[in-house]
Amino acid sequence: MPDCAFVLLYVDRPDLSAAFYAGLLGREPLEASPTFALFKLESGMRLGLWSRHTVEPAAQATVGGVELGFPVADYAAVDAMHADWRDRGWPIAQAPVELDFGRTFVALDPDGHRLRVFSPAPE
Repeated sequence: MPDCAFVLLYVDRPDLSAAFYAGLLGREPLEASPTFALFKLESGMRLGLWSRHTVEPAAQATVGGVELGFPVADYAAVDAMHADWRDRGWPIAQAPVELDFGRTFVALDPDGHRLRVFSPAPE
């Protein structure tokens, strides 16, 4: 089976979402059009943002129905990233908390997709 190397989010406004992810990722998209934007992540994976109004074939996707995970080095990094994102005015769905798997918080992108930052529990 081939590796998964591409994640596609259906978005309301690709231009608005592309600006948000450019700020989040610290880089401009590889390509951008009125209906689509594409980012290359440091891992090599690609993140596509496709207009939910023009995707073909039409998708029955739930707005905000995806969660992207961003692992960080330690609990302090979780808290620092939370403070940075909060200060940028990005919606926070869950403040930093310790759960079974470690410390985490959840922010939302312009379409309500969840952005989970986490650090695994120390062993």
